[in-house]
Amino acid sequence: MSPDTPPRSRQPPVVAELGRPETPQEIADRKAESSRRHRQGQTFLNLALALVACLLVVLVTVLVVVRPDPPAREPIDYQAIAAEADAGVPLAAPSLPEGWTSNAASFSAMPADGVANWYVGFLTPKEQFVALRQGIDANPTWVSNQLAGRSATGSTVIDGVTWQVYDHRLAKDAGNLAYAMTATGTEDESGRTSSYVLFGTAPDDEFEVLASALAPTIRMQR
Repeated sequence: MSPDTPPRSRQPPVVAELGRPETPQEIADRKAESSRRHRQGQTFLNLALALVACLLVVLVTVLVVVRPDPPAREPIDYQAIAAEADAGVPLAAPSLPEGWTSNAASFSAMPADGVANWYVGFLTPKEQFVALRQGIDANPTWVSNQLAGRSATGSTVIDGVTWQVYDHRLAKDAGNLAYAMTATGTEDESGRTSSYVLFGTAPDDEFEVLASALAPTIRMQR
């Protein structure tokens, strides 16, 4: 090539799909599409990372908060506790059919209200709750206080023992006082009496089972 020959201008490359060089507009469109795809890929990646982060948070929460159920609590041997208590009178510790268990039992010799009392909480075969409270030398005020002042709605006789019935299952927020029964024995050989209060959420037939089991203890005072 002669020094005086001007250099040829560089031609844009031929695009195989087009069979010719790209126009400036096609070049701009191609670059815009490439940028769009890049941004779209970044958005998807961010969403994926966010999802993984959320799953990790959920997993950690489950591991920290959700724990296996604790082992079932051993039933309370209320009869042994009653036998060891220094109450001065026989404490009601009835033998009950299979399916009845106790979740609490205690004797209070010097409570704030001045009435020594024996308490047993029972879980019934129908998975309900019934409590027994025996007040020694209790007065009517003590009995009323155990029932939060609720009025009797009837009476029933079970195995020779007359019980006052307090059926307030339809009352708002009745709680563990939804149903109750009370009975009082006469003086025992030592000249002392006991009042018995049953209360809880169990149906009538389970209350009757407990009342029947208590009858021999109550009749001892008659």
